[in-house]
Amino acid sequence: MNKELVALKVNQTWIIINLSLGKSIIGCHWVYKVKYKSDDTVKRYKARLVAKGYTQLEEPDFSNTFALVAKLTTSRLILSIVVVSDCILKQLDVKNTFLHWDLAKKFI
Repeated sequence: MNKELVALKVNQTWIIINLSLGKSIIGCHWVYKVKYKSDDTVKRYKARLVAKGYTQLEEPDFSNTFALVAKLTTSRLILSIVVVSDCILKQLDVKNTFLHWDLAKKFI
């Protein structure tokens, strides 16, 4: 949990503002997961802070979402291109990717 909190703080994920009239706050909660090795020993513990999106009320901007997630069809397309082009594919795991996006310019 501490690594997640430090990453959120270092990347300046939020700013404190006054809540506009007629708006409500969406809460959050921690999601915990244990990763295991193939021999069933604990590899690492993971914790993520997630928004309680199910508490959101329907409003004009209800359908405006931003999620940095690839669809399965996109992954299949990339794999097909790699195979046909005889390229080398490398995997990269990036933590807190969304924190490096400038949302102010894109959506506000």
